[in-house]
Amino acid sequence: MAAHDRDDTSSLVDLYNEAANAASCEDASAFYLTQAYIYALDLGHRNAKHLRKRLVKLGREE
Repeated sequence: MAAHDRDDTSSLVDLYNEAANAASCEDASAFYLTQAYIYALDLGHRNAKHLRKRLVKLGREE
């Protein structure tokens, strides 16, 4: 929540990615990956392409 409060987009990408990695089910992982991807796109983050590839692999992005 602190990263949201600070508008720390770079940290949000990393935190949501970590949450996706730790999620116990695919739906939760995809949700967190989507959030990470949105923030990555907004920021022009270096991991945006990787996040998209993971979403494609989960069938959540084309």
